[in-house]
Formats: sequence, C-alpha cells, structure tokens
Amino acid sequence: MHNFTDMPCLYRGRFAPSPSGPLHFGSLVTAVGSYLEAKSRCGEWLVRIEDLDTPRVVAGAADEILRTLEVFGLHWDGAVVYQSQRHDAYRDALERLQRAGWLYPCVCSRKQIALSALTGCDGPVYAGVCRQRPLAMAGPHASLRVRTPDRIMEYGDRVQGPVRLNLEREIGDFVLCRADGIYAYQLAVVVDDAWQGVTHVVRGADLLYSTARQIYLQQLLGYDTPDYLHLPLVLDAQGKKLSKQTRAEPVVLGNPLPSLVAALRFLGQDAPESLLQADVEAFWQWALANWNPDRIPEAGHAGARDPDEESMLRSLIQDN
Repeated sequence: MHNFTDMPCLYRGRFAPSPSGPLHFGSLVTAVGSYLEAKSRCGEWLVRIEDLDTPRVVAGAADEILRTLEVFGLHWDGAVVYQSQRHDAYRDALERLQRAGWLYPCVCSRKQIALSALTGCDGPVYAGVCRQRPLAMAGPHASLRVRTPDRIMEYGDRVQGPVRLNLEREIGDFVLCRADGIYAYQLAVVVDDAWQGVTHVVRGADLLYSTARQIYLQQLLGYDTPDYLHLPLVLDAQGKKLSKQTRAEPVVLGNPLPSLVAALRFLGQDAPESLLQADVEAFWQWALANWNPDRIPEAGHAGARDPDEESMLRSLIQDN
C-alpha cells in the first residue's frame, strides 16, 4: 500500500464513515460538505472506512455506503482505506508513545469511572485513579491511557470559531487502546490523517472537542495539524443527533436529488428548486460553482432552524 504523503497536494480532505449501518441524512450532510470543500479548491477527497470497532461493524455496510456515495455522485480519489487493515501502524504509534513515557495502564471499570469522573467540556473526565500505575503492571484487562498536561490548548475552527480549554481538567487522560485490544478512534484517526497527508478535516460538530485530543496526539507524535471545519449537526424531532444508533433512516437511492438538495440547504446554501428536476451531474456542477462555506451555520444553531424550512427539508427527504 503506497504512502499518501509521497504525493504533495495543497488540499486533501477525507470522508470517514463507520460501517455500523447504511448512510443516513446526517452522514450525507458531512459527505456533501467535505466533498464540496475539497473539490471547490481543486483538491482531493479521500474515503476511509473506520471499521476498527469490530463489535459495531455491520456485515455489508461498508459496501453499501460506498455504493450510496457512487449513486449520489460523490466520487472519491485513490483507493479506499480500511482501518481494519492498518493495525501495524497503530501499534507502532502506540509503542512510540509508550517508549516516551506518555502512557499508563488503567484497570478501572465503567462503573468506577462513572462514579469518580468529573464533568468537562465533552462529557465525563477521567479522574486519573490509575495515573501512577507503572506501565509494567499492564495486564490483559487493562486499557492504555495517555497523560494530558495541565495546560491550555487553543485552536480555531472555520465555522465554530476559536476553542480554548484545559487539556487535563476539561478533557482528561483518554484511552488509546481498549482493554479488549481494540485501538481507540482518537489514535487511529490521527495516525491515518498523517499517513494520508490530510490537510483539511471537515466533519460534524459533535467531534469539535475530539479535535483537542487529536491535536495533542499530533504534537506528541510530531505530525502536522490539519485545518478543521465542523459542520452543524442534523437533529431529530427530539433534538438528538441523527445516528445509526438512534436508527436514523437511510437515504433513498432511487432518487438522490431531494436528499442532495436538502443537504445543501441544511449547509446554508441557496439551492434552487430547479435542481430537483436536474440530474446528479448537473446538481454537482451548480453546487461546486456556488459553494460558499461562509454561509454554513454554526452547530449551536442547527436545532433552531425556521419551522417552515425544517418542514421543507423533511418533506424533500421523505416525500420524493
């Protein structure tokens, strides 16, 4: 498998779905936004299947996601990368961090963590119960956590604006390898983005604070930090993020235009009604010519859309 970083590119973005079910409208919004950001800058758009969490992988879901992207005209550059084939790279990165003394074994149960955890910007913060445990005491039932320093991290997001937080107090020491031996998302995504030479990351706003974890790992491993843009989340009627876990309906393959137009409008773009009668190629021609990332709304406003607009978006997806 070739090294993507051997191929210089001014803009290299990526879409990285997990194969835990078919592509739903929330994932489509991310795919459309990341694709338009890449292609409007004459860049590359890669696809990576994040299938590390094997208990959550649904058989055939990866192929179904790829087929959906093709039907919707979302054509990727290069070969699709599967994280399940990259274990050696994650192990090498983990060993580098081990040798540098950044890791320690954690044997706390979920119940213990829930009882002792503090609350940070992104949910529970591990209280560091096992922080003084030597790495030599790591057993078969221990996860590996990375130490976070008591210092402020600042980074910018092109839609959400500046973020400022204390790594230790608001994020805490986080897991890089689970007790069951599965490498954590935070480690894998950092290693893969660096290996693929990703220069820009466009994804959902639910990962805004994961960016702090990933920038920290990039610094420890000596990797470049990409530019970040976090898109607004698509919420259901109860105000929860659309996801495969909440059984979000898959996008309809028979007629992709209503969903594509709805995704474009959700991202703040003035897609005309005439696009509903166009073909997929004509849709992308218009979308690329008129893409304006400055019109993307912030995630905090995603659940407070105008009721008439929300009804229109829903009807575009469901009734066509």
